[in-house]
Amino acid sequence: MTDIPQPDHPPMEWANAVSTRPSLEGAVKDVVEQLKHRLTGAPDLGIVFISSSFTSEFARLLPLLHDLLPIPALVGCSGGGIVGMDDQGHPQELEDTPALSLTLARLPGVTVRSFHLSSDDLPDLDSPPNAWSELMGVAPEANPQFILMADPFSSNVTDLLQGLDFAYPSGVKIGGLASVDGFNRHSGLFCDRTLHTEGAVGVALAGPIVLDTIVAQGCRPIGPVYRVDKAERNILLSLSDPEDSDSARPPLELLQELFETLPEGDRQLAQSSLFIGMAQDSFKLSLNPGDFLIRTLLGVDPKMGAIAVGDRLRPGQRVQFHLRDAHTSATDLEALLQRYQQQTPVAIAPVGALMFSCMGRGAGLYNQANFDSGLFAQYLPGLPIGGFFCGGEIGPVGQTTFLHGFTSVFGICRQP
Repeated sequence: MTDIPQPDHPPMEWANAVSTRPSLEGAVKDVVEQLKHRLTGAPDLGIVFISSSFTSEFARLLPLLHDLLPIPALVGCSGGGIVGMDDQGHPQELEDTPALSLTLARLPGVTVRSFHLSSDDLPDLDSPPNAWSELMGVAPEANPQFILMADPFSSNVTDLLQGLDFAYPSGVKIGGLASVDGFNRHSGLFCDRTLHTEGAVGVALAGPIVLDTIVAQGCRPIGPVYRVDKAERNILLSLSDPEDSDSARPPLELLQELFETLPEGDRQLAQSSLFIGMAQDSFKLSLNPGDFLIRTLLGVDPKMGAIAVGDRLRPGQRVQFHLRDAHTSATDLEALLQRYQQQTPVAIAPVGALMFSCMGRGAGLYNQANFDSGLFAQYLPGLPIGGFFCGGEIGPVGQTTFLHGFTSVFGICRQP
């Protein structure tokens, strides 16, 4: 681990550059050259994302970077697609081409702690919070914010997120699962001067820093909100009207009735893109789309009328069926960006952002390049952004951090 306390300095600075040069040396030189004069001093943090196309050269990336630019804390991973700023200051999503994205940040007064964790390092989930804070080397009172990248096969990422939420309940955690190439299923995780192929890497940021989040799950609700009347683990057995506990019925029966009321386009969409949203706030009276955690429907039991869901359910929880398509994904993200723009004071200007997007989004979903990042830039113009296309996205819904799918998670960095 690297622990770097920062002295007082002028305001935060954040810059990103991307390169599509086919040689790794050329790409590294290109991004470093672009970034040389964009910060007023040496960076405190570097975040690097590299295409899976460079898999055979992952071991050379960190030495090449450190030879050209001293970066005291450097983390990152491989991605199926790479996000970064072109030389005109516009975001690019580079999905099917070799690419390298490097973000550099000066973070005055912020303690920057980079880390690598293997699955064997993680405390048991029954351990007290201090077991997790001792592992991370950051006191809970410091209220750190976390940026995480994990190997999709060996990271035990759900346990990691639960443990970090337990130890640091008010700290934001964002990130994604590294993508792998289609041949040997190898991912690359980078921490300071070391390449890792398993576990998780990341950085804890403590001090005068805020990570705002936008978690766009790309779904729209259909039908009414129901209350879970009976459930066993992830099996939904009966649903009722939230205002009438005596109205409990099998969920499959209610879903079939809902299906009959849908317009033809939604009926067709429901054949392949039907999900369930699980409200995360038990007390909020009026639920918005961002208040639901979207999970898949795994199967049905026609005899019992039960539905299997891709997460645990609890009696009393409110749920609502959802649909997902390109138009809905775009509308959902735009609504969240509008809300962020309206709620963020003009005086608190963000300095930079990270984007963690599902490989199921991008041009394959929208039939258009740079859609999510371009929409982001419409609402936060000129903000440097870097990121990658993930095998799973990490971000909060309500007060809890989850591993998502088909989602775009944005972390927006600003001073308090």
